[in-house]
Amino acid sequence: MEGRFRRLFLISMACLVVGLVANTSYAQENDENKIDSISSKDVLDKVISPDIERRTIKEAKIDNENFEISVFGGVMSVEDFASNDVFGGRLAYHLSEDFFLEVTSGKTETSLSSFELLLGSNPRFVDRELSYYNLSLGINVLPGEIYLGEGYAFNATGYIVFGAGNTKFAENEYLTYNFGAGARIFTTDWLAVRVDFRHHLFDHTIFGPSKSVQNLEATVGLSLYF
Repeated sequence: MEGRFRRLFLISMACLVVGLVANTSYAQENDENKIDSISSKDVLDKVISPDIERRTIKEAKIDNENFEISVFGGVMSVEDFASNDVFGGRLAYHLSEDFFLEVTSGKTETSLSSFELLLGSNPRFVDRELSYYNLSLGINVLPGEIYLGEGYAFNATGYIVFGAGNTKFAENEYLTYNFGAGARIFTTDWLAVRVDFRHHLFDHTIFGPSKSVQNLEATVGLSLYF
């Protein structure tokens, strides 16, 4: 009898162990299936829920034509003849993004010279108009943008120029060298505002001996691209 009870007890314990092992394996399998069913996207969505309003950005387009025509006005300081209004125009051909060739023509009506004012006599020169033209090479530098408050950004670029040409003044013509710098601010894809500073150098004999003069010019203008 004791042997029979012992066998029944052992069989019962074995069945209990097998049942516990089966339940544990089933639970582990269910947990793994649940983990597999959760994708990484669901996890990230629960952890990070960004609420970002996407902006539509309109990139400014610059006209890709190579010709530029400009008109300008400003002030020109003619040595010994005070500062006077100057007007003119420019025609440029852009060789590349970095270089351009430019033809400029301008004129100003000069005031009485310091010599004439000192003598207090009648004007010595009947024709007081100074006109010039030149051909210059320009180099674009410092491209970027100019910000004028929130929501107002304009493409812009600076440049330096140097060249040579001719100045007609007091019924004579003089070989003239020029150099300077400026900036373009693009308001649209075909229109730009220009600010220029130029230095004109030539020798004249208006008052007798040859004299080197330096005429400074500051102008503001508009450019059209075509």
